[in-house]
Amino acid sequence: MSAPRPAGDLFSLEGRTAIVTGASAGLGARFATVLAQAGATVFAAARRADRLKELADSDARIHPVACDVALEADRTRLIETALTTTGRVDILVNNAATSGETRAEDESADAFTDVLGVNLTAPFHLARLTAEAPASGGRSIINVSSILGLVSAAPLGGASYSASKAGLIGLTRELAGQWGRSGTRVNALAPGWFRTEMTADLFADERSSRWVERNTLLHRGGDGHELDGALLFLASDASSYCTGQVLTVDGGWTAR
Repeated sequence: MSAPRPAGDLFSLEGRTAIVTGASAGLGARFATVLAQAGATVFAAARRADRLKELADSDARIHPVACDVALEADRTRLIETALTTTGRVDILVNNAATSGETRAEDESADAFTDVLGVNLTAPFHLARLTAEAPASGGRSIINVSSILGLVSAAPLGGASYSASKAGLIGLTRELAGQWGRSGTRVNALAPGWFRTEMTADLFADERSSRWVERNTLLHRGGDGHELDGALLFLASDASSYCTGQVLTVDGGWTAR
């Protein structure tokens, strides 16, 4: 094992190559920006190419890659793009996700399968491709789960979403176990109620917003920047002895 790095360098990602899916908006765009600011070359992937271009224009270290993670060919092309450009993949942030119907009785089996395809199958495939690619040192795979993978979403509901996020936690632990000997670390990040494009309607509704405040120990929803530290911890050498873990950042929602 190499000598410990100075404390000021623990969170540095200089020379690293990172991939962030679902990077066209919300937490994904923030993740890509934070990793780039820490020194990484970031391949930001999403379906909305125009949004990705805006993100890339903000930092020369961010490279946009139009990608639909539901498609196996697009996932393979994403990894190949990073390898062709930098020759390695050091960090993967599996952030892309979709949601289904809130009421289980309204969700068809096919729709349930589609959600799991984006939220669980795609992260597995991307993780496997990343684990097979060259890396400059210890590799970090970060699966973005949710508190809804840990506790019920009731009264909001969302069977397929919750099942996929719980499955992502199980996948994280299994891959950490299988790939630990190779030095590949696999951890999950489980955010609580953050203000994003996906939760805009929730926070816009006064009753729902009060529900979040009432059930969160810090009595408020989270802001995107409040995940920066957790992301950098899992992506960098600061977490070199951390794998198979779920880092929950939820203002105390799951501590109730």
